[in-house]
Amino acid sequence: METVIDMQGVSWKREDRFLLNEVNWTVLPRQHWALLGLNGSGKTTLLNMINGYLWPTKGRIQVLGRTLGDTDVRHLRQAIGWVSSSLQDKLYGSDTGERIVLSGKFATIGLYDKPSREEVSYAYSCMEALQCTKLWSREYRTCSQGEKQKLLIARALMANPQLLILDEPCNGLDLFSRESLLSAISALASRADTPTLIYVTHHTEEILPLFSHILLLRRGQVVQARERESIMNAEVLSDFFENCVAVENHAGRIYLRPYPQ
Repeated sequence: METVIDMQGVSWKREDRFLLNEVNWTVLPRQHWALLGLNGSGKTTLLNMINGYLWPTKGRIQVLGRTLGDTDVRHLRQAIGWVSSSLQDKLYGSDTGERIVLSGKFATIGLYDKPSREEVSYAYSCMEALQCTKLWSREYRTCSQGEKQKLLIARALMANPQLLILDEPCNGLDLFSRESLLSAISALASRADTPTLIYVTHHTEEILPLFSHILLLRRGQVVQARERESIMNAEVLSDFFENCVAVENHAGRIYLRPYPQ
C-alpha cells in the first residue's frame, strides 16, 4: 500500500452547489494529519467520502490502496476506525467499559458474542493505550464525556484499523477533560502499532505536535495541505480564516488571538 488516502480532483455537488470542489489530498502510511476547518467547511462531507458513504460527482478516491467504485466498501470500512461523538448516544448505558470496547471487535451496539481470552486481553491493552483502564468495570452511563470518548477510541482500535479518524473528539469537553483526552491521544500515537491518524477539528490548539501535516479546508476547497511548520503561522492562518490573528506557540501547540477590529 503506497498511500492511505489519495484524492484527485474530487468534487461533490448537491443540487446546484459544490460542497467539495476539486479536492486533491494524499496521505502516506504513518503520516498523521490534522484536518482544520470551520463549521460548514465540508469536513463531514470529506469524511463520508473517505468511508464510502458518498460518491464523488467527479474525481478519483483511493483509500488504503483500494479505488472507490472498484471495491466492496463494506470490507474497506472494517479497516477504518471512525470515532464520532454521534455514536455515544447509540451505545447501551448499562454496558461496562469492557463490553463497550469489546463490541468494537464485532462492530455491534452491545456485546452478543462471547469474546476469547485473547480478545479480552487485547481490549484491556487498547484501554491502556488510551489511559482509561479504570473504566473497565464502570457502567458507560456513569462516565464523563471525556471518558466516553476514550472508550470510543479504544473500541475503534479493537478492529485493528489501518486508518483511525478522530472526528472532533474534544467537542463539548471542558478544559481538563480535553487535556486528558489529548494526552491519551499523544500516548496512543507513540506506540509502534498505531494506525495512521486523521484528527478533525476547528481549534488549532488541539493540534498536537504529533500531527506532522495539516489540511486546511474552507468552503469545500483545500486552501493548503502540507507540513505543519509551513502552515501554523500568523500569515497563513490569517489568510485561511479571513481575519487577522496573532499566533502564540506553547510547547508546539498553536493558540490564536484575533486582532481587535
